[in-house]
Amino acid sequence: LWLVESGGGLVQHGGSLRLSCAASGFNLDYYAIAWFRQAPGKEREGVSCIVSGGNSTDYADSVKRRFTISRGNTKNTVYLQMNNLKPEDTAIYYCAADPAVRPVCGRRFGRYNYWGQGTQVTVSS
Repeated sequence: LWLVESGGGLVQHGGSLRLSCAASGFNLDYYAIAWFRQAPGKEREGVSCIVSGGNSTDYADSVKRRFTISRGNTKNTVYLQMNNLKPEDTAIYYCAADPAVRPVCGRRFGRYNYWGQGTQVTVSS
């Protein structure tokens, strides 16, 4: 499973971006998907996740009511819609996949087996 993130870029404080996580030839409905981010000098943080085969989601408190994770209609893409972006959201954003079937998703780093290379998000003040 090869994950590719896209959609990052430079945006002003209060702006929006939509990140995509795509997997060629794989149905991501069979995987729990999470978005992580890592800012310079900081640990990787689980931002959001969505369960395999369902719509249950979870968010870090820092992004609740601003970020939304969702699955695309093509079944091989997961999105992270980011609204009202703040300078502290600046980081490299990674998507990750967990093939295990669980009733809830998790944002712990060690749960995820497959990772993309990341996409840079920079929010200017």
